Amino acid sequence: MPDAGIRGPDTGIRIPEAGIGRPDDAVRSLPAVSAAVWMKTMPPAMRFILHGDVRARAAAAPAWGAAFAEQPCRAVLEAARATLWLGPDEYLLLGTDAQSETAAADALELALGNVPHALVNVSHRQFALEVSGSHAATILNGACPLDLDLGEFPVGMCTRTVLAKADIVLWRTRDDAFQLEVWRSFGGYATGLLREIAREFYAE
Repeated sequence: MPDAGIRGPDTGIRIPEAGIGRPDDAVRSLPAVSAAVWMKTMPPAMRFILHGDVRARAAAAPAWGAAFAEQPCRAVLEAARATLWLGPDEYLLLGTDAQSETAAADALELALGNVPHALVNVSHRQFALEVSGSHAATILNGACPLDLDLGEFPVGMCTRTVLAKADIVLWRTRDDAFQLEVWRSFGGYATGLLREIAREFYAE
């Protein structure tokens, strides 16, 4: 039987299809992206989308190990756990520690109890890229319409946006570094596009 997966356009990079009921080690596998001095894949992570009001956030924070920003478009990072504001009462939860997704989800559901909420595991859906260096903002602006000047998009800011035709979540983690949450099916497209833009600054 042919190997299941999707190939990014003209890249030869195999991107695993989103699956249901896969074990944690399969869910946390990363697409094969060649490292560059300015771009790399981030460590495997568990990912959840949490929908819930201030009561849900107050209940979830101790179980998750990171607070929730009330200011729009801001991320909170505490040790290996992070929460990213995506919209009113919607957050992306990222965890790079060794706890299994099942254990983390169980802990969150226990803490949330009867508080109205929705918690969805999206670990299989996306992976993270880091684009860094003195040209990081310029490279991203080759395909992203946001103003990435440090004064307009400071460290800790995050938002949904686009990288040309790919939907992404963009998070500025340092003055010269950004984390991109990319759907696996767009992995080849996104990395190929960024490499094309970066040729102006870096020789492959």
